Amino acid sequence: MHVFVAGATGAVGGLLVPLLIDSGHQVTGMTRTETGLGRLRAQGATPIQVDAFDADGLRNALASAAPDAVIHQLTALAAGSSADNGQIRREGTRNLVDAAKNAGVKRIIAQSVAWAYEPGAGPADETAQLDHTDPARATLVGGVHALEEAVAELQEHVVLRYGTFYGPRTWYSPDGLVADKLAGRLPAESPAAKLLGGLRADDAVTSFVHVADAARAAVDALDWPSGVVNIVDDEPAPGRDWLPVLADALAVPVPPAEASGARWQRGARNTRARSLGWQPRYPTWRTGFPAMSS
Repeated sequence: MHVFVAGATGAVGGLLVPLLIDSGHQVTGMTRTETGLGRLRAQGATPIQVDAFDADGLRNALASAAPDAVIHQLTALAAGSSADNGQIRREGTRNLVDAAKNAGVKRIIAQSVAWAYEPGAGPADETAQLDHTDPARATLVGGVHALEEAVAELQEHVVLRYGTFYGPRTWYSPDGLVADKLAGRLPAESPAAKLLGGLRADDAVTSFVHVADAARAAVDALDWPSGVVNIVDDEPAPGRDWLPVLADALAVPVPPAEASGARWQRGARNTRARSLGWQPRYPTWRTGFPAMSS
């Protein structure tokens, strides 16, 4: 299969491209930078330089590549801005979907998130609705909704609702923003610090996924039926459980425990992904976090 990867040099995309090639797929990788072009060539992909906000350039890139499927891994997380990432989800996805439709592409796999669900008791499965009730989450949920609605316009579409990423080149890595935040190295007024909040050892439940497992899910999803799939590990957990393990792996101070957490901070279930054959190499953060520093 010929696969066009948008966001091919990001944290997930950088791992995804070699997996696709190793699986026998032909890959065209999209990047904004000259450095990205060289990286993709070295991995064995055909690189195309185009910006997701350049609708005409993206349309030409997809028409030229003529892929069988598109994998959407576009993000704007480097600066830690929720507004930038929301713009990518809305405008970048719109441009990508329009370009794919123009090129006659029938299948798309897209990156979404597993923490936009409405409040509820226990981890959410894919039948839970997105949370449109909290104004404080309007940018996040609105961007996710726009992305998922656009992707569903293609005949075959799989939305991967990923848990919080950890591993190489993520915020939750030994040299990432979370380590800087916990060690007091992140300026309090920076966009990333505000987005991360207090990082409390509290009752708020999070579902994680290692980026390598996220990349494998995108490859697997090329053969999955249309729909939404949570891509998270087996153990949703409150901050009081996972944050001390993460802090130890990152060699940074452990925040004090406290009782707090919103009802939407509930985690997610991976039952559907497991039923489709996805098997994470890191089924729990308990082993995945320590592996980052080994």
